[in-house]
Amino acid sequence: MKTSKKELLLKIVKIIIGSIIYAIAINVFISPNKLLSGGIAGISLILQYITDVSSGYWVFIINLPLFIIGYKFLKDKEFIFLSFMGMISMSGALIATKNLVNGLIVEDIVIATLFGAVISGIGMGIIFRQGASQGGTDIIAIIIRRKNGAKMSTLYFALNGVIVVLGIVVTSLEVTLYTMALMYIKSIVIDKVINMFNNKKILMIVTEKEELVSKQIMDKIGRGTTFLYGEGAYTGIKRKVIYCVVTENELNKVQKLIKEIDEKSLISVSEALDVQGNGFLKAAI
Repeated sequence: MKTSKKELLLKIVKIIIGSIIYAIAINVFISPNKLLSGGIAGISLILQYITDVSSGYWVFIINLPLFIIGYKFLKDKEFIFLSFMGMISMSGALIATKNLVNGLIVEDIVIATLFGAVISGIGMGIIFRQGASQGGTDIIAIIIRRKNGAKMSTLYFALNGVIVVLGIVVTSLEVTLYTMALMYIKSIVIDKVINMFNNKKILMIVTEKEELVSKQIMDKIGRGTTFLYGEGAYTGIKRKVIYCVVTENELNKVQKLIKEIDEKSLISVSEALDVQGNGFLKAAI
């Protein structure tokens, strides 16, 4: 479905907000301690440490040819446009906040690692939730993700191995180890932000009142249910098993509803890696 102009504008605003949050994390926590970030931002930080030129400029320069590659392999014009906006806003935010945050710099490397990871992860997660990226290795990761469905956090961490190695040369082994911890924590935060309010749970419900339970879930929770047919291995009793997918926010309501109808019901809950279809948000990227 085509995005309306209003929705597109809202996405751009959120991308800019995410970029500002990310830039603050870089300039307050990461850059002062010679830590690195992932992707092109990490390479840009290495160049900043070497040349003393703001990483914002390097982000723009390095990304241009990568966007040409991305345009060739990703025919999604909206994604390319939003990603370009992400790259431009990140570059501008890094330059604009570099001097603004001088009085807020945190030099404790442990605190810087933790807060830098969380805050930059939030910024990147906001950008990814809009169906965009910051360009660079993000585009490469999304090309791979769209081909084989790999998790964004896994790809993000894997594609940054080279940057970690370069970090040892530019900084030190100790700082590089902190960088690895930062990147790992950030990858987790990114996934959390991307899936915020949309974590899904699979319910398998065995009850003697399957018709009533199923109807109540559909009427009161608004989720569809499916009957699977099972048979007790010991008793030989044939019974309908209710299959249902709900969001994490709905889980407690559903469990309470089922127990009110049948206290003896058996409820199995498992994590759903991804759910697409009516009633669930489309994957961010």
